[in-house]
Amino acid sequence: MVKNEEVKNGVIFPAGDVNPMGQYFTGQSYLKTLVADPKVNVGVGNVTFEPGCRNNWHIHRGGYQLLLVTGGEGWYQQEGERAQFLKAGDVIVIHDGVKHWHGATKDSWFEHLAITAGTPQWLEPVDDETYNNVER
Repeated sequence: MVKNEEVKNGVIFPAGDVNPMGQYFTGQSYLKTLVADPKVNVGVGNVTFEPGCRNNWHIHRGGYQLLLVTGGEGWYQQEGERAQFLKAGDVIVIHDGVKHWHGATKDSWFEHLAITAGTPQWLEPVDDETYNNVER
């Protein structure tokens, strides 16, 4: 049974279109860009993940990322640490150079606002063993 299906249409902001960065995701995600002003040094996007979708391991260079969870259930994991279960209202601060991934749980839609400064360096996909072994 899939949980939080209402998230697929967006919670606060629309879910957006198929994510153009999809090559860096396992599964399907959607992106609605909210701020892309070259005079502002951060981008803001609403990212919606179908159940089981997650992004590749990645690092933010020359900046940071803030995740503001708006709906559903998901995971955040820094390399070498236990994955954190995420739900609406959770906030994650990701510092420059920290290798990490985030995405939906296997059985729930998931959505967060991503506030990003700097440039992402996309790395290898999160393998099924790593993803399947996260636990609450």
